[in-house]
Formats: sequence, C-alpha cells, structure tokens
Amino acid sequence: MLKIKDLHAGYGKLKILKGIDFAIKPGQIVSIIGPNGAGKSTLLKSIFNICDVYSGEILFKGNSISHLPTYDLILEGISYSPQGRHIFPDLTVNENLEMGLYIFKDKKYVKKKIEDIYNKFPILKEKKEKLAYSLSGGQQQILSIARSLLHEPSLLLLDEPSLGLDPKTQKEIFKTIKEINKDGISIIIVEQNAKQASEISDVIYVLEDGKVALKGDKSILKDKRIKEVYFGGR
Repeated sequence: MLKIKDLHAGYGKLKILKGIDFAIKPGQIVSIIGPNGAGKSTLLKSIFNICDVYSGEILFKGNSISHLPTYDLILEGISYSPQGRHIFPDLTVNENLEMGLYIFKDKKYVKKKIEDIYNKFPILKEKKEKLAYSLSGGQQQILSIARSLLHEPSLLLLDEPSLGLDPKTQKEIFKTIKEINKDGISIIIVEQNAKQASEISDVIYVLEDGKVALKGDKSILKDKRIKEVYFGGR
C-alpha cells in the first residue's frame, strides 16, 4: 500500500531522516518506535507532506505522492491524527466533526457521515453537545481519531495516540485502534508505549538517529539492541 525508499527529510536545514526504507501492506498495523528525537513523527509528517522532503520516494498504491499537497493526500485516502489531541476545545463534539467536513455543502451528506461516526463511537454521540474541552483525555483522543476517519481513509497515520493518558485509558485507545483496523483500514502508529503498540502490530520499525535500526514482529522487543537504542547502551 505504501512504500518509502531512501527518504531524507527534516525542517529547513535541520535534517532528521537519513535514508529511511519503510513499507506497509493493505490491512496491516505498523508501529514506529524509538527514543525521543529518532525521527518517528517526522516520518509521518513526510508521508503527509507537512515537513521538508529532500530526497527519496514515497509511493502510495504504486503512485508517487512525495510532492502532493496535503489536501490531495486526503482525497487519495490518507488521514492523519497529530500528536497532542488537536481538537477545537471551545466547539462541541458535533461541531468538531462538522469542521472535518467543512468543504462539503450537502448538509444531508455531512449529517450521514457524522451519524456513521456516532455509530462507530457511541461515547461521542453521548457527548455530542458537550464542549470538547470538557471531555476526558481519552475521549478527546477518540474525537481526534474519529475526525480523521470522516473521509473514509484507506491509510490512517496516528502520532502518539496514547500520549498523556493513564494506563487504563491507553488500553482503551489501543482497543479502538484495533477495531478501526478490522474495518480494513491500514494504520501506521508512532508510539512511545512500545509494549502496547507491539501487541496490536503486524510489523514494528525501531528508529534511531533518523535511520531504521531494527524491523520485525513483536518478538524484537526481546532483542538486546532495543535497550541499546532506547537507553544508549551501545
């Protein structure tokens, strides 16, 4: 579904990714883990074209998307839920979802799409008239993820979905991600919670210093090099 070849990317003169090769197949969940500053979020931003791509190639369903603007990527079937639960805190849950569809003028279409989201996430329907800031951290994260599903993506990019959440809520978020994947949506997750992410992932990439240090299934968490990557034991 998505293939990245020798990707070099960053921000202005700050080079973060230094030759990344990466792939995800249809229907997979792929996690990207590694220490702070390894380039995990930059990899997602490269796919979504919100950082500077210097060289390399990003292919989506066989077509190059390296230089497509973000709004075209959404139309192609890629959605992104950024780190930090980016919602509109002073708007209601329903208004937040409407903002995800603001380009559509057909009110019946918008209403149907939001109703579909409520069927998928009953807690949002229950809270639809509540201001977003009044939701719990986990509910805000579900709202952020739900809004990214409004355009029916085939590939969903999630940046630190469990960030700042208590252990119980983290488990609920990972369960939600697994449920979304059952609908046939491929998912790339950037996560600090390596153990939880590995439990739901088909493939895990470990990044270090802007490069892929390890790749495998959840068994790679037992590799002694994981400790070296995370704790600098090399």
